[in-house]
Amino acid sequence: MSDASRRTFLASALTSGIGLKMAAAPSSSNLEMPVRTLGKTGLKVTVLGFGCMTTSDPAVIEKAVDMGITYFDTARVYQSGNNERMVGAALKKARKNLVLSTKTPAKTAAQAMETLETSLKELGTDWVDIWYLHSREKPEAIPDELFEAQETAQKQGKVRFRGVSLHGGHSVMIPWLIEKQRTDVILSSYNFMMDPSMDALVEQADKAGIGVVAMKVMAGGFRTNKPGSTQYDRLKKDKALATALKWAVRRPCVHTSIPGIQDLDMLDDNFKAVATGWKQDDSKILAAHMDYIRPLYCSMCGACDGQCSKGLPVSDIIRYVSYAEGYGEFALGRENWLQMASHHQAVRCGDCAGCTVKCPKGVRVFDRVSRAQELFA
Repeated sequence: MSDASRRTFLASALTSGIGLKMAAAPSSSNLEMPVRTLGKTGLKVTVLGFGCMTTSDPAVIEKAVDMGITYFDTARVYQSGNNERMVGAALKKARKNLVLSTKTPAKTAAQAMETLETSLKELGTDWVDIWYLHSREKPEAIPDELFEAQETAQKQGKVRFRGVSLHGGHSVMIPWLIEKQRTDVILSSYNFMMDPSMDALVEQADKAGIGVVAMKVMAGGFRTNKPGSTQYDRLKKDKALATALKWAVRRPCVHTSIPGIQDLDMLDDNFKAVATGWKQDDSKILAAHMDYIRPLYCSMCGACDGQCSKGLPVSDIIRYVSYAEGYGEFALGRENWLQMASHHQAVRCGDCAGCTVKCPKGVRVFDRVSRAQELFA
């Protein structure tokens, strides 16, 4: 997509349905957080949810509960399995009034049921509201036995609703999940850097009664830099990340969002952003931010699939380095790296005469993949 087309796309958001209640007061304590219904589940969720993946301080989660946030998301694999335990302890007192989701990376039904039992134990709860099959980018990644495992868990009262999370493959996966009619909630990457066709896909899911939860709303994070650094100061001054969040939830077909929240400042910034809603000048902020992060951020559009002469899963590797540099989660990035095939881990981009991967959106593929090899190998 050309820069002109992308800028037109951002500008069109000004006329999109907002679906947010507006408030004039600048303090988050005086703002009203909008609530939407999560598809046919009937669950009422705050438009700002809480992505717990990068959170290590339970006090931040407890504060979010006090502020009225009702949706919290974790996964069996976050922080080497420790995130669920922390989240469960932080939410214990308010558990019955909240919507809690977790995810399984399991490839078989037996593995899935085993990870569910572990998740329930670690979370200290008898049930989860949504149980996601995690990071499924192709239909073959969800054999029928996994759908059946979700349905079994539902009948047992351990899971209220069935979900699927996806980082990429949206154009195939979302229509396929709608057609299968075995999924209640889709957790999907959704941000201003993605192709405008995502808007139509999200609308299709909403019209089919499937709950829509937006993740990766900040388009790569880039918020963990320390105060005083050039990037931190720029993003804070430009309000780019808060604006990216507002963009992701500006339309009522996105029912909630799960930005990563690490501290009380992030929590307050996110709350204010969602509660005050999309403004006329916000498209200009995002257009500038788009230019800034284009070389770094992979939207997982799939255009690079099969281009690497060494067969590397390029978009996945760039996502791993984003975990480390964008979200400050080195361990998560390396954990994903180590799950790749050993011959892919052994590849070094510097050994190639030239990079065969050409990103149509301007990502510096050679630099980003080389950076991942430098960090994780």
